[in-house]
Amino acid sequence: MSAFAESDGQRLFVGGRWVEPDGGHYEVVDPATEETVGGAPEASREQVAAACAAAREAFDAWSRTPVGERAAVLGRAADIIRGRLREYADLARAETGATTGTARAMQVGVAAARFRRYATVEPAEWAIPPQINEAGPMGKAGVMGALAVRQPVGVVACITSYNNPWANPAGKVAPALAMGNTVVVKPAPQDPLSVYRMAEALEAAGAPPGVVNVVSGRDVGVGEAVVASPDVDMVSFTGSTAVGQRIGEVCGRDMKRQLMELGGKGAAVVFEDADVRSAVAGIGTTFSFYSGQICTAPTRVLVQRGLYDRLVDELAAYTGRLKVGDPSEPDTVMGPVITAEHRARVESYVELARKEGATVVAGGERPPLDRGFYLAPTLLADCTNDMRVAREEIFGPVVSVVPFDDEEEGIALANDSDYGLIDYVWSGDVARAFRVARRLRAGGVGINTVGRNMEAPFGGFKKSGVGRDVGSYALHAYSEVQAIVWPG
Repeated sequence: MSAFAESDGQRLFVGGRWVEPDGGHYEVVDPATEETVGGAPEASREQVAAACAAAREAFDAWSRTPVGERAAVLGRAADIIRGRLREYADLARAETGATTGTARAMQVGVAAARFRRYATVEPAEWAIPPQINEAGPMGKAGVMGALAVRQPVGVVACITSYNNPWANPAGKVAPALAMGNTVVVKPAPQDPLSVYRMAEALEAAGAPPGVVNVVSGRDVGVGEAVVASPDVDMVSFTGSTAVGQRIGEVCGRDMKRQLMELGGKGAAVVFEDADVRSAVAGIGTTFSFYSGQICTAPTRVLVQRGLYDRLVDELAAYTGRLKVGDPSEPDTVMGPVITAEHRARVESYVELARKEGATVVAGGERPPLDRGFYLAPTLLADCTNDMRVAREEIFGPVVSVVPFDDEEEGIALANDSDYGLIDYVWSGDVARAFRVARRLRAGGVGINTVGRNMEAPFGGFKKSGVGRDVGSYALHAYSEVQAIVWPG
């Protein structure tokens, strides 16, 4: 592992200034090569407090800035990010281990698109249609006019995930700024450098000092200080359910607004009349998309018994065709997982599956590569829905397959989960697919696809989160509704 010079380490972004971190720097490691990408700053609690105070101080002026001017900043940021796509994607690939194609299209490309989307906000998304009541408690004399308008929440803490250091923070920062909020971003410790590049783009685009702040660190105290800050009005978090629950407890004490995108254990309900090639390709994205490190992955495959053996065989053959290796090579389909520690965690689940009685049909071992945190795409058959590998979020390239007999059992198994983020249905009978989708306890359901509509609301039921974002729903999430009433 190569060393880095302390003087070359990344600085924090606080109040429009790039400042040296009180805690020094730590190494960001490329999960594909195990070499050092750069030095990430370790903020102190005092620096976190300064960042939150800077956001509070900047809020009044930014919230009163005309909508068009705020949108123009976002539009210029989108252009800067798009213009530096290759440079930024190379950094994202090095930090996360994502393939070149994924880093360019799904990380940096999506981030640029999200800034552009919120730079073109329709006026109708900012206000709620006025309501006129026919008569009040005093009859005609009590008729009142009422206007509901959206106001910014205030200072938003954006705590982001490691699997996508571009699209995830952009999906928080862009709508929050569009609505007139100011932000303090606390990126995941594994890959924070990309988020600082995003801050540079926003600074160059004309975001005033204090409107955007970025603080990072490996110490959990950094995130705790952000969430607990009296200057923070809202926390937008993407990460594990366990951490989200702890954040929710802190927010509850001060009645802070929350937007939580938490864990997932997506069920893919595959009926006997399904298009098998489509189902295999969709389920296969668990392996190819971030090496399974994504909460929306269809990791829990429920297959109607008459198709079970064929689907398992087809999935096993699919994993055998995937090239696992250097994410910079154009034909690589699956890169490494984020750290050695996380690889060991995923491997422990595969071993647990064996002990629970599952059959490892494919994968379950490390590919023969000299370095990097690689795992082979792993397929587990003969699973039951009560096994831990079918119930707990593994967050890696592991798929478990469970049989079912009829529609009612398939629905029951899908809903028998603590999670409810995104489920999937594959069936040649579209009417049945929609009927089943309506009965699934999940925030989203894909029918014969794993694709997403970026204007559709995104969020989960149960322990998969609180609230909805994406598209116009994000503008609602980062705003408060104010009622203005006058005599009719």
